[in-house]
Amino acid sequence: MLKALLFDDEYIVLEALSALVDWEGLGIELAGTAGDGIAALALFRAERPDIVLTDIRMPGMDGLTLIEQILQEGPDTICIVFSGFNEFEYVKRAIQLGVADYVEKPITEDIIEKALRKALEQIGSRNETKALKLAWENSRQELLEKATWELLQYGRPALPKWLESAGEDAHGIVGVTVLAASEDFPWPPLPDTLSMSLRNGPEFLNVLFHTVEPTRELWDSLVGAADHAEKSIGIGLTYAEPADAANSCREAQRALKSALFLQIKGAVRFDELGSLIKVPDGLHEREEALLVSLRAGSRSGLLEQVDRFILWLHAERLDAEIAEREMLKLIYLALDVAQETGESSGKPAALREGYMPHVEIREAAARGGQSQWFRTQFEQIADWSLKAKGNAKHIAVEQAQRYIEHNVSRDVSLQEVANHVGLNATYLSVLFKEVVGETYIKYVTRYRMELAKVLLRKGLKVQEASEKVGYLTHRHFAEVFKKYTGLTPGQYKDGESEKTGPRTKE
Repeated sequence: MLKALLFDDEYIVLEALSALVDWEGLGIELAGTAGDGIAALALFRAERPDIVLTDIRMPGMDGLTLIEQILQEGPDTICIVFSGFNEFEYVKRAIQLGVADYVEKPITEDIIEKALRKALEQIGSRNETKALKLAWENSRQELLEKATWELLQYGRPALPKWLESAGEDAHGIVGVTVLAASEDFPWPPLPDTLSMSLRNGPEFLNVLFHTVEPTRELWDSLVGAADHAEKSIGIGLTYAEPADAANSCREAQRALKSALFLQIKGAVRFDELGSLIKVPDGLHEREEALLVSLRAGSRSGLLEQVDRFILWLHAERLDAEIAEREMLKLIYLALDVAQETGESSGKPAALREGYMPHVEIREAAARGGQSQWFRTQFEQIADWSLKAKGNAKHIAVEQAQRYIEHNVSRDVSLQEVANHVGLNATYLSVLFKEVVGETYIKYVTRYRMELAKVLLRKGLKVQEASEKVGYLTHRHFAEVFKKYTGLTPGQYKDGESEKTGPRTKE
């Protein structure tokens, strides 16, 4: 509801107009009355009304002086003045001051309501104009933001559209600089600069269009604001042409990425990254140490190497994009090593189809979390690789056992079995002890003797049983059989096996 004030030095006029005019029906609140100019001005300052109705002649401060002061302090205020038939010069002066209407005395209810309706029309028309202007400004701002965003993405091809959207503001631009922050940053107001704040996913960009060459003081104020807020921001280079805003944007984003990776709370300028954009000595040795730990199957050793690698990257103050590239290279190398087992079941996310580490690490980088992401990938790879290696051990021993069973009638050597399963003979011997619980020789001997016992119970002759289990002479077979069972093959065959059990003499 609109607000109005009524001023007149005649008490009866104030009372009559207050009571007779249908203020509420007009959509107006009569917020107060005053009988002299000084009190009227104080009431105006307290209420800040939309409409003022005042007599021209009042004690303390005349109506003209009051109107002049009101319109100076509240130029949008609609002023209606009361005048007598012989006060033409006063009315003329009031119109020059900018009053919206005047009412001749004697004042009636109808005359006042007519003046108020006219004032309401003026207010409505003015508000409609303001709304249209605001809508136009908002639309222009939206178009300018869109054009600026396209300028950051496409550079020179987007310049004509940006120039059209910027209008007259584009003529005074002498340079452009882009800033990037990972959080909503309270950008300080900067002199001689037109700024445009944009959101790019997790990043907050601020494009500075300079109307004068930026000074050292300007950068100092930005750095100081970032330090004070303890926020990480990246600052691109300043370019003379708005068309080069895309270059400054990429530089600001890279500087921000480095600030987040190195955990710098403050501003990092792209031109300060020169010493960081390098591959330092010692990188290859650390990569090799990490992969050796993975091949060795030591989870704790691997993660220790990962932590050392991350600490080294930070200590070298490596540029984030260089560090990101090296991390990705190590992830892919580790995946190759982990998949050497050929195991395909139960793979972690880092080994499944559709895994895109180059996308994930950039998402992590936007939060400054590349290092933690890198460690998590190696934890997953290590856990799966160790499990797969364990499964592979059992599979190799099972293959060796089946080969021995199928060739038990021959004198099969450890080397022959190792060649069959594709392992080093010494390593296979170790696996037998680890998986089966006994050495290869003991396992082969035990399998042959148990099979010989079955054959003898079936009625085979000692010589036949000896040949079936791979012994060239029955005498050697008899010696081994007695050492294993405590009986000769003949005794066992004649039924004396019930008197004694197998022996496991070392």
